[in-house]
Amino acid sequence: MRVFGKTVTALLLLAASIMPLQAMASDDTKGLFVVVTTGDVQTQMMAMVLSTQTVEQGKSVRMLLCGPGGELAMKNSKQTLVKPLDKSPQMLLKNLIKKGVTVEVCPLFLPNKGAAPDKLIEGVSVAKPPVVAQKLREEGIKLFTF
Repeated sequence: MRVFGKTVTALLLLAASIMPLQAMASDDTKGLFVVVTTGDVQTQMMAMVLSTQTVEQGKSVRMLLCGPGGELAMKNSKQTLVKPLDKSPQMLLKNLIKKGVTVEVCPLFLPNKGAAPDKLIEGVSVAKPPVVAQKLREEGIKLFTF
């Protein structure tokens, strides 16, 4: 009887571990809304790497850069290469833009920096709060913040 109980327990544990995989396989996520606020280069890089992977897996990504994260969008911002890719977060950001990702800075960023929109890298625009609010509420969109 002990062998039977252990076998049933093992089967239940196996079934429980497979269920999350099945849930992921039937993932109805359309894409991600990624908000980057950190100035930490490694965290910025991880946001770019995960966003790139998401796009490569056929999902949409929309990105909002605020506060120190907004520096990623500035033409003359200091760039730090991160190992093992030996690329900067801005380099990956530019690749995401080339792949069709919408990238915006918070509307408060440029005025409080004393900068104009022409100081942004190509493909980055200033966000409009009503549009951001609507995009955040879209069905199938998950929010990631860094």
